[in-house]
Amino acid sequence: MNKYHIFLFSFLFLSISLTGQEQIDSKQHKVVKDTTKAIKIKGELQAITITPTSIKDSVTYVVKDHPRMSQFDSLWKQELYNSDLYDTIYNSVTTLKYEPIEYVDLPTDTLKARLKELNARTPFNVEYNPSLESVIKRYLKYRHKHLERLMALSEFYFPLFEQELDNQNIPLEIKYLAIVESALKPRAKSRVGATGLWQFMFGTGKMFGLEVSSYVDERMDPIMATKAACKYLANLYKVFGDWDLALASYNSGPGNVTKAIRRSGGYTNYWNIRHNLPRETAGYLPAFLATMYIFEYADKHGFKSRKPEFAYFETDTIRVKQMISLDQVSKYMNIDIEELQFLNPSYKLDIIPYVKDEDYVLRLPLDKIGPFVANENQIYSLAKTELDKREKPLPKYFEANDRVRYRVRSGDFLGKIARKYGVRVSQIKKWNGLRSNNLRIGQRLTIHARRPVVNKSQKTTKTMTKVVNNSSEIYTVRTGDTLWSISQKFKGVSVENLKNWNDISGSGIKPGMKLKLSKS
Repeated sequence: MNKYHIFLFSFLFLSISLTGQEQIDSKQHKVVKDTTKAIKIKGELQAITITPTSIKDSVTYVVKDHPRMSQFDSLWKQELYNSDLYDTIYNSVTTLKYEPIEYVDLPTDTLKARLKELNARTPFNVEYNPSLESVIKRYLKYRHKHLERLMALSEFYFPLFEQELDNQNIPLEIKYLAIVESALKPRAKSRVGATGLWQFMFGTGKMFGLEVSSYVDERMDPIMATKAACKYLANLYKVFGDWDLALASYNSGPGNVTKAIRRSGGYTNYWNIRHNLPRETAGYLPAFLATMYIFEYADKHGFKSRKPEFAYFETDTIRVKQMISLDQVSKYMNIDIEELQFLNPSYKLDIIPYVKDEDYVLRLPLDKIGPFVANENQIYSLAKTELDKREKPLPKYFEANDRVRYRVRSGDFLGKIARKYGVRVSQIKKWNGLRSNNLRIGQRLTIHARRPVVNKSQKTTKTMTKVVNNSSEIYTVRTGDTLWSISQKFKGVSVENLKNWNDISGSGIKPGMKLKLSKS
């Protein structure tokens, strides 16, 4: 080998090492001082970064991956973090049809045998009837892809559900209820304000210890909401002594179930009172039982679920010591922001507040817990410095309140006020001792709101301002953007504004999306 070859090889070796290092630097958005070595893996030179102890130098190694496999991983993450299944499952429950349907892969005799077997090992009434057969076959025929996607998501959530259900002596099959309620989307919100995996209304959530504030909605916390759901379901079972009726009352309220029992002449079998229940609840239990059957016999119908990148038990929590945003954690710890949002869905603004006597935690994959703890002083220092430099202050922490004192204005009527707070006219009359629907301007009403209401006196003038530059009414989403980071670029625009103005139910946005920056 002559001198020219030695020089050329050395130049290529150095170029490869620097290229790998530059990728790391650009990803971290800061200067990194560490040791980079080039090694051979399967005949190819790879750049490996040795991670130092300082957070300023905290990076991960860079290796090449098969582009096809990377694409699959990307598609799975999109499914996991930004699932659009909630609307489809909600529509399927509210518009169920019970006409006979042809599905040659599941003969009626085979279905009857399997339902009998399932009925014997569960506390639910899973006996065969033509209506249930229709729902099961309709799901298998028209919702195969949706169900396969839900099975993939269930691999992540079901172990968590089963652990808590077992702790509280609740039938493990209740885990399928979360599919019918929310399609396993922790930030799902219904048209009437029910929120989270278990779809708690504001008032019911408060009743079972789920707090809502400007930063946190514990109805979206998988563990806390699951514990609350188990307590609620246990209470309902004590009332009715029947799991079918407990599920029906979970959906529509115990009052609607008892009225349906009365109207049916005293029957307590769900199928005998179903025609007297609200439309959504009438399809609720059939959807639950159909989902249970399909999941329990998934292998008989050719379903192939995908495993998640990590299971819930492969994550852990760290109690935060000061306010920090998920964006900052993403940057300092080199974790995708979507992954952090998925693991920490209860933080509405993607900010973890620090409040005395409150245990707000950050959930991370296990392999990230050690590096965070080892470098937490530097992380908090960097986060504080960054927050102190902000031109726009963060919103003040306040708790949402379910008790409101409302002052009647010109043009108000009970129906209008009831819709605003998600309650019934009869409730407003009861709370205020009203004998008629007549109101007078200036009259004060006490309302126990089902939708979170903020005490306006606790807001600062800055957080109340709604000013947007008219020349920037449309924003094009860029790579790395989040709703929170976009809201910080425009004065007076909040994450909730962006969601409302652009009909966004979750937090998932994609590069190239056009977002409105004003109500108009």
